[in-house]
Amino acid sequence: MNTNGVPPAPAGLVRRLDDPAAAALAELVETFEDLQTALRCCERLVTELAADGEPDAVVVEAVWATALLSYARCFSAAEEGVALNEDDLSATQTSGEALEWHRLLLQLRDHYADSVVNPRERFSVGVAQDANGTASGVAITSARQPLVDDLTVRQTGAIAYALSGLVNQRIESRQLQVFDDLKNLSKQDLDKLVPLDVAAPVAGP
Repeated sequence: MNTNGVPPAPAGLVRRLDDPAAAALAELVETFEDLQTALRCCERLVTELAADGEPDAVVVEAVWATALLSYARCFSAAEEGVALNEDDLSATQTSGEALEWHRLLLQLRDHYADSVVNPRERFSVGVAQDANGTASGVAITSARQPLVDDLTVRQTGAIAYALSGLVNQRIESRQLQVFDDLKNLSKQDLDKLVPLDVAAPVAGP
């Protein structure tokens, strides 16, 4: 993310903007951060899946679920209308299969976010019979869902990376627009805005 053409705000002199343009910019930044989270998750998964031995199923599921939730959130409808949509996806992808892949990812998000159904395993209960056909006990069986594979992770990461570039461009454009609007505000008008608590950078060793 870049701020070309926009001077940085001096520490301690940052005030909150509550107009629609500022809200739209904030949402774009949130979308960018979600895409970056999905991308970092995919990078982590590639490493985990390539490691010697069996991958840690708990780590893989947790990181993959985070990637899916972060990715899908970027396509949630918003009042400002700056969330991503399928047209944006098509604009960043040369493959005609990207849209199908995107829709599959949204379905997988629903699968992992289900508040009732276990996403990783299906259990069944049956009755065990002895040689005479008489009930001899209760049997519990399970069918484990396979872990995400390397190809799926890499394809998801590629989509998130391409969309990050698109969103970054929109952030730069929107940031310039917001700053341009501020140039007409007097000091008195600026002083009426609510101050933001900006943490000071931590000094290095």
